[in-house]
Amino acid sequence: MHRDLIIGIVVSLTLHSSIYFFSQKNAPPKRIAPPKEDVVQFEMPPLEEEKVDKVEELNNETVENIMAPPSLVDLPSLVPVDAFVQQLAPPPPPGLTLNRGAITIPVNKPGANFGRGLSNLFNVGDLDQQPIARVRQSPSYPYDMRRAGINGSVLVEFIISTEGDVIQTQIIKSSHREFEMPALQAVQKWKYKPGRRRGQVVNVRCSQLLEFNATE
Repeated sequence: MHRDLIIGIVVSLTLHSSIYFFSQKNAPPKRIAPPKEDVVQFEMPPLEEEKVDKVEELNNETVENIMAPPSLVDLPSLVPVDAFVQQLAPPPPPGLTLNRGAITIPVNKPGANFGRGLSNLFNVGDLDQQPIARVRQSPSYPYDMRRAGINGSVLVEFIISTEGDVIQTQIIKSSHREFEMPALQAVQKWKYKPGRRRGQVVNVRCSQLLEFNATE
């Protein structure tokens, strides 16, 4: 009886051992949990305190505007009547000799005292031999008149001396006053071969029309 009990216990242990062995062999593998990562926390730097701008209160005092913008006042300007009148120069003192190259503009009216003091003064029609021009310079055209395209003419009367120089000039008539001065300055530089009457050189009264043409 004891022998049968021992054999039964051995068989039972062997059977349980086999079942446990096969059950452990066919069991699914155990899951291994991943290792835990350590989380490192960084400390934030301390924040700077915000600066508050202090606003100064404005005083109630009024500020004067020192730099005022310039203003243009449209006021009518009065021009005197004699603003464009050129004052005449006084005559030279007695005994003063003028330079022959200097240009003198007569201020007398046409025909008044023109040629006075010349004893042998004749007109061109009274001569036996008329003066012959040697040098005749053209008058300068006023810039403003040429730019505006204005034409004109000036009639100049002058006296040719016995030496062939123009000694006196005067304006008889002109279309524009702007042409008078250039015409007188040009005529006073002219040179002639003197005119003759009865074989002698004489002073001659002549006239010449000078024309100004902007297209030429």
